Amino acid sequence: MSLRFGRPGVECYCQHESGAAVIQMQFLINEGALVSALADDSVHLWNLRQKRPAILHSLKFSRERITFCHLPFQSKFLYIGTERGNIHIVNVESFTLSGYVIMWNKAIELSSKAHPGPVVHISDNPMDEGKLVIGYESGILVMWDLKSKKADYRYTYDEAIHSVAWHHEGKQFICSHSDGTLTIWNVRGQGKPIQTITPHGKQPKDGKKPEPCKPILKVEYKTTRAGEPFMILSGGLSYDTVGRRPCLTVMHGKSTAVLEMDYPIVDFLTLCETPYPNDFQDPYAVVVLLEKDLVVIDLAQNGYPIFENPYPLTIHESPVTCCEYFADCPVDLIPALYSVGSRQKRQGYSKKEWPISGGNWGQGTQSYPEIIITGHADGTVKFWDASAIMLQVLYKLKTAKVFERSRSKEDKGSMESDEDPYALQILAWCPESRVLCMSGVSATVLIYRFSKLEVTTETVQLLEVRMQYDVNDMDSPEMGGGDQTPALATPGASPQTSGPPSHPSTSSNNSDGGNMPCLKVRSAPLKQSPGYQVDLVVQLVWVSGEPPQQITSLALNSSYGLVVFGNSNGLAVVDYVQRSVLLNLGTVELYGSNDPYQRQLRSPRKARQPSG
Repeated sequence: MSLRFGRPGVECYCQHESGAAVIQMQFLINEGALVSALADDSVHLWNLRQKRPAILHSLKFSRERITFCHLPFQSKFLYIGTERGNIHIVNVESFTLSGYVIMWNKAIELSSKAHPGPVVHISDNPMDEGKLVIGYESGILVMWDLKSKKADYRYTYDEAIHSVAWHHEGKQFICSHSDGTLTIWNVRGQGKPIQTITPHGKQPKDGKKPEPCKPILKVEYKTTRAGEPFMILSGGLSYDTVGRRPCLTVMHGKSTAVLEMDYPIVDFLTLCETPYPNDFQDPYAVVVLLEKDLVVIDLAQNGYPIFENPYPLTIHESPVTCCEYFADCPVDLIPALYSVGSRQKRQGYSKKEWPISGGNWGQGTQSYPEIIITGHADGTVKFWDASAIMLQVLYKLKTAKVFERSRSKEDKGSMESDEDPYALQILAWCPESRVLCMSGVSATVLIYRFSKLEVTTETVQLLEVRMQYDVNDMDSPEMGGGDQTPALATPGASPQTSGPPSHPSTSSNNSDGGNMPCLKVRSAPLKQSPGYQVDLVVQLVWVSGEPPQQITSLALNSSYGLVVFGNSNGLAVVDYVQRSVLLNLGTVELYGSNDPYQRQLRSPRKARQPSG
């Protein structure tokens, strides 16, 4: 059980010894305690006021299965509904059964002998906590008077009940059903519901019932002082929407908005300005728990945008393809990254701050700054603060902006990989100089520098390097002297002119035109926000129709302004300050055809002196 109940960083992790699934949780509001109900029919009271949360009391049901729990606001009693249709009342302070049991056969009509099914809902009237509405799976609802120990009213509907929500005045409530309908009931009216709504049902012209839809699993009804109430529900889509993603529906006045989610909805909760159930609630946001994410929707803004999530639930938003850890970083580094990262407002998100803001951020056990950098399949780089209890996103960098967008699969080249062409494989970073270097599956090396100012780069600097060596040529008797000059590349030079054409260790046959890069560097001006800005792109080019091999190793030395990288073909050293290749050696030149430990090292300067 992982609990997140405050501002980013305010969280804890609690584990039940039984390992059973948690089916429901209830806070003791303003008391620093929590009640959890498990699938093994046990109920636990947690103390959250101590540094490490612990269980104070536990209660185990042996003869009945727990199906629903309800803890009214500032109440001393916990109501536990069971599969048999009974409700047991627990004293929260002593965490023992009070002895008061609402039996199913006393709650429903005495003339009815059919079992109403499990208890699926319990809630108290917002204006009178002595009155409980009890919902049974079969469609029967009962208004129970706790003092007189009898049912005041009973309500019957043909379809199974999934949830119940109250109007704040306590005179009406709304139910969601298994056929995709919502029914609104007057408390004192026992006959039929005063209104039946099918939010996603097609209305027939002949006045008949709408076609049944999928079950509405939960509904919430929230009133506002200044306008129409909100009805928020999950499920209820028509059966002909096959393949449609899970949806949350927001009904406000005459408008109905259907918000698609990436994953199935587990539960949702409406956040309101007024915490008291017997007053206008004025909802401003909806927290939606998905199977693999947490989404908060802004109800006060047109279009219902979502808040940007500060929690690290989306570390695999795009699959992580590489990762590096750095400890004892300079003290000004995390604030600098956070400063530029906090300005990165993505389009389509709410303009407001994250609405869950309770508690204080707990400090980590380490006294030194820690940073984790992750590279992703879509070319994104994320910097995470790992110094505190939880990972916190500091800054995001999108490397794909450096390249032209591929319009077709043919434009991406024919790399021997089915991976995303922007996927990153190796990261190298110098925390002191803040120079960042990375390589990806498309045989490119990107060098970034950190800047606090926004710039517009008219032309992205490109350095093409050719690393293709013919092993047969190197093994020939003519090559025995070992005085070959490595192939050199100059900034902006084409592959045909990268080094002497007659050099035996490079292929000069480009008649087939197969020297297109796997990714094409952007030709239009590039607007770069404060933070990491691209300084140089090093790209391996095709030779004789053969694609370059993926880069397998990468190292950075910012003191000398050098980047060195290698693949199965060889090794290259690049001066990213001068934007030139200093050394380009083939694997066979490094090791030769014999025992690598027997070769004599030779400096390339003997063969060719570099120009001034």
